[in-house]
Amino acid sequence: MEELFQSADWKTEKHVPVIELPEKLKKGEVVEVRVSVGKEIPHPNTTEHHIRWINLLFLPEGEKFPCEIGRVEFLAHGESVEGPNTSTVYAEPIALFNFRTEKAGKLIAVSFCNIHGLWKNEAEIKLE
Repeated sequence: MEELFQSADWKTEKHVPVIELPEKLKKGEVVEVRVSVGKEIPHPNTTEHHIRWINLLFLPEGEKFPCEIGRVEFLAHGESVEGPNTSTVYAEPIALFNFRTEKAGKLIAVSFCNIHGLWKNEAEIKLE
């Protein structure tokens, strides 16, 4: 399935999920992770072209399978009964996830664009 996912530098590609978290964490401490799409180059988020969801997983060191931390869906893309882009409501693909861990590991963020498919980014969690 790896070939289904696209990845790039989020500073030059608007579809890549950006993972923001503290550099170091303490074991068992609650961490807030911000995941967004279009941080450096805004994603259009119109009826025709939008980010549908962001999913965050965590793979603890030494474990075989990741844990799903959460998933956020973005459902307002300017559409209404009047047609595409006639509403004044457009969701922004930004999500906050809070969790605790006893192990270091790897965060995996996946986003889905209705036109350009699946995008992935990863970040390491280091514990003090």
